[in-house]
Amino acid sequence: MRKLNLIWVTARMHIEVYKYPAWSDVVEIETWCQSEGRIGTRRDWILKDYATGEVIGRATSKWVMMNQNTRRLQKVDDDVREEYLVFCPREPRLAFPEESNGSLRKIPKLEDPAEYSRNGLVPRRADLDMNLHVNNVTYIGWVLESIPQEIIDSYELETITLDYRRECQHDDIVDSLTSTEPTEDSERLQELKGTNGSASSSLKQDQEDSHQFLHLLRLSSDGLEINRGRTEWRKKPSR
Repeated sequence: MRKLNLIWVTARMHIEVYKYPAWSDVVEIETWCQSEGRIGTRRDWILKDYATGEVIGRATSKWVMMNQNTRRLQKVDDDVREEYLVFCPREPRLAFPEESNGSLRKIPKLEDPAEYSRNGLVPRRADLDMNLHVNNVTYIGWVLESIPQEIIDSYELETITLDYRRECQHDDIVDSLTSTEPTEDSERLQELKGTNGSASSSLKQDQEDSHQFLHLLRLSSDGLEINRGRTEWRKKPSR
């Protein structure tokens, strides 16, 4: 790939955490890659509690090949494909084999005005990867910068999905925008407002136990979209 000036770039990432490990817990991580169309590949992960074998998290990601000089997507060359296929499972395997799993949900673009924002985020040198792009973990941190503090204090991140749409480099300045995403439960609660009965109270309690947000990372200079995302949060367990 280096000889051909080819690099992998992240196109999408979806992470679900069912249980956070505690101090001194041992975690086992299994990961594998496999082909995904003519220009891409995917990498999946399964996280387990080593002592019990319990699955505590799963993740999947999609990657596309780009020419480092032209910055254009490029089909995976057969020679390159043969080099990495030897490390892939012979039979297709997915961390999320369910047909209607959350990793497949589309993310709508967050429109202005956003409920919450944090502007002027600047990449640090430590945020850059070997291709001098902002690495994909930094985007997660930037998304969290515009989450309301009361959510950070009382809830824990359960699910995050990110669509990577544009490169971000060391001299870019970024704005992070967040708004609550309407759900079927919130719409039903609006319909039930002003009525009596346990259904309204039950839905309200469900909303208090979880929250869902849409996110947008954009360039401060011209508003171009870098990344869009969705997060789901659950109430922190009592200690």
